Amino acid sequence: MSKLLVTEKEIVVPGQELAEGMDYLPGDDTYRDKDKIIATRIGLVSIVGRLVKITPLTGPYIPKRGDLVIGDIVNVGFGGWRVDIGWPFDANLSVRDATSDFINKGADLSKYFNYGDYVVVQIVNVAGAKIIDLSMKGPGLRKLGPGRLLKIPQSRVPRVIGKQGSMISMIKDYTGCKISVGQNGLIWLSGEDPKKEMLAIKSIKKIEDESHISGLTERIKEFLESNKDGI
Repeated sequence: MSKLLVTEKEIVVPGQELAEGMDYLPGDDTYRDKDKIIATRIGLVSIVGRLVKITPLTGPYIPKRGDLVIGDIVNVGFGGWRVDIGWPFDANLSVRDATSDFINKGADLSKYFNYGDYVVVQIVNVAGAKIIDLSMKGPGLRKLGPGRLLKIPQSRVPRVIGKQGSMISMIKDYTGCKISVGQNGLIWLSGEDPKKEMLAIKSIKKIEDESHISGLTERIKEFLESNKDGI
């Protein structure tokens, strides 16, 4: 008979048995050994249907196709832009993937995105460590305006977003801030009230610090409720 040996969000270590039986499937950072699923790194257990996987507590961001990330324009070329997404090699954003506008050959592309601009983009291709292609053609993909930037470990991003966006939606509702979360751990936020901005920032930091503790959603809700007039 198949059975789980751990619970959702439990912290596990390499070599720990997570499940036994063939009804469960190994996911990220796990492997099968005969009829058992074993953890390969320290992290939080995530159970999605029959899939058992680990969300690492530490480690660098690794680009994956389909990820939405926030990046910094670090180079403007003739055919597009180079973007720092927190990976050792800059990613490529070509003109054709950045805009539907007609742009004359040789045009000054800094009029669209310039050095130091931050953009929300999607990774559309990963062909080795040095070739990462981005796109801005999709819902929510855009150049970011004035606001605050936060950096959190990429492993905490799922907790900040919450199931089906529930956690980040709650923070938006209580603070009135516009918030964009990149899978690479960069978060942009902007609000009309500086006190509400600070509340949003402290809420995100609280999630980062307490992501491994159960009951996180209720604690964040209580924190927002007790400070709903701003910090």
